[in-house]
Amino acid sequence: MSLQPDFSKGLVPAIIQDASTLKVLMLGYMNEEAYTQTIAEKRVTFFSRSKNRLWTKGETSENYLDVVNVAVDCDQDTILIQANPAGPTCHTGSETCFNESNTDNAAWLDHLKHIIRSRKNASSDSSYTASLFQKGTHKIAQKVGEEAVELVIEALMKNDDMFKGEAADLIFHLLVLLEDRGIGLEEIVKTLQARHQK
Repeated sequence: MSLQPDFSKGLVPAIIQDASTLKVLMLGYMNEEAYTQTIAEKRVTFFSRSKNRLWTKGETSENYLDVVNVAVDCDQDTILIQANPAGPTCHTGSETCFNESNTDNAAWLDHLKHIIRSRKNASSDSSYTASLFQKGTHKIAQKVGEEAVELVIEALMKNDDMFKGEAADLIFHLLVLLEDRGIGLEEIVKTLQARHQK
């Protein structure tokens, strides 16, 4: 059973993180009622200390925070919520309450990695990804090669839309190949980090 927040000492801080970029969007506070409503409605609701009432983020601006995942820390006194923002999070119009850009979505690749992993042992007719795994390493590696060649061609043709599509195809098939080989994306990132430190 997952941990539940301990509200016995009052309000509990809730850190809101973008589910795609992993950027921290804001910090708010919850009482038990706000937490229960957040879980039930899958939309972040705080206890507003200034308004002295429950406050659903976006109730005026419609820039809601739709809940993707909720975690409670080991001491049960901090909540971490991953959410999809419907617009700028800060009342100032900034994407985060820390005045940071929230456009770097490369962390979403980790989410895609898990989707790919979930299809590894699925029936081959359930998805394209599952059918690739059923065909084996040789076919997956062949697809990576084909996509790499297509990416090079589009780079030379200077068609940005086609180039982006082929780059996405290459990255997708590379992630499938990594999963097929049992090598995590994080291992490739570590290799890149090690090279950067030299």
